Amino acid sequence: MSNTPLRLGLAGLGTVGVGVVKILQRHGAMLEARCGRPVRISAVSARSRARDRGVDLSAYAWEDDPVALARREDVDVLVEMIGGEDGPAKAAAVAALSAGKHVVTANKAMLARHGQELAELAEAAGAALRFEAAVAGGIPVVKALTEGLAANRVERVMGVMNGTCNYILTQMERTGADYAEVLAEAQRLGYAEADPAFDVGGVDAAHKLALLAAAAFGTRVDFEGVAIEGIERISLADIRAARDMGYRIKLLGVARMTEDGLEQRMTPCLVPAASALGQLDGVTNAVVLEGDFVGQTVFEGPGAGEGPTASAIMADVMDIAAGVRRPVFGAPAARLTAAPRAMDATPAAFYLRLTLADAPGVLAKIAFALGEEGVSIHRMRQYDHEGAAAPVLIVTHPARRVDIDAAMGRIGAMDESLATPVALRIEKV
Repeated sequence: MSNTPLRLGLAGLGTVGVGVVKILQRHGAMLEARCGRPVRISAVSARSRARDRGVDLSAYAWEDDPVALARREDVDVLVEMIGGEDGPAKAAAVAALSAGKHVVTANKAMLARHGQELAELAEAAGAALRFEAAVAGGIPVVKALTEGLAANRVERVMGVMNGTCNYILTQMERTGADYAEVLAEAQRLGYAEADPAFDVGGVDAAHKLALLAAAAFGTRVDFEGVAIEGIERISLADIRAARDMGYRIKLLGVARMTEDGLEQRMTPCLVPAASALGQLDGVTNAVVLEGDFVGQTVFEGPGAGEGPTASAIMADVMDIAAGVRRPVFGAPAARLTAAPRAMDATPAAFYLRLTLADAPGVLAKIAFALGEEGVSIHRMRQYDHEGAAAPVLIVTHPARRVDIDAAMGRIGAMDESLATPVALRIEKV
């Protein structure tokens, strides 16, 4: 090992960037002992020099432009924590890699959109591009896929990857408050942004799933191939009905390679309440990896925040300092294939919630509509109600999503259907 310090340029000094500074200032000697060489900050970059960030930055050079930071001669590794799929973040990453410098990033949106391009650039330059912090915060799931499970054919990747959504669903169940109330509470507590669409709409988690799928199945990152549905339509009635049947509702990411191609979904699903994912509460994330030899492994922990994300960034930095090199997504970028998209390859049981007119013959019409689309009923339940609107819950036998959607379209168009039908997949975990 060399005694030459590994010199870092930190682009972005928000919550995570400050966490990285704290780790380096607090654990410098320990890091050197573990990776065999000193790790130092040479320079930093952020939008405001004047802001008090609660850490001493006086020993580091300052660059207003992150691209200039990436090009500094005294920077070996650009640590990109700016965010955004394009703009300064991408420009700085390209500048660093083009100069043969390593990049460590927490930017899932940038990699989900430009991962293949950046991986090819890094590998051509002989530079590392590491992104543990971009997926599931402090959980070392990228390392598990590309190193610990490297001898396995991955069968399925599955997980709860957005703490905001999991918090909202957990609180709705615990408190009996509706979606809007709990979302407002999450915003007050800082778990949800003022504009929460990126989180509750499933996009943030879908970015993460696309990266994990690429590493798991040796494919190019295909964010556009992820079927995305958020949690906005989940009601207390759904949560209570799921609980009555022994399930909990989670925003669940699932990726698997099928005979038809790569299936990627980030959608609300029912999972068994007794399962590891079913027991997951609050802002915690969990990822399940299934390999043909190892079987099922479960990784659980904090999915965001200063400490967990900074910890993941520094794990990547320490690997670089120790001389660890591997392809960005586990296999050489030039060999990654663009897998065919298989949006609905795996049939499953579905939970259906219908609001129907309480009149003779309505249930027969519903059963006929389902049967016409090849969907059979496993069980049906009608709750006590007042007035003309009757809530009806149906669990189907395994069916394709396309057939479920066709049946829901037919039912929703009926005069007897008094609200938009809801269909949620029941995922075996």
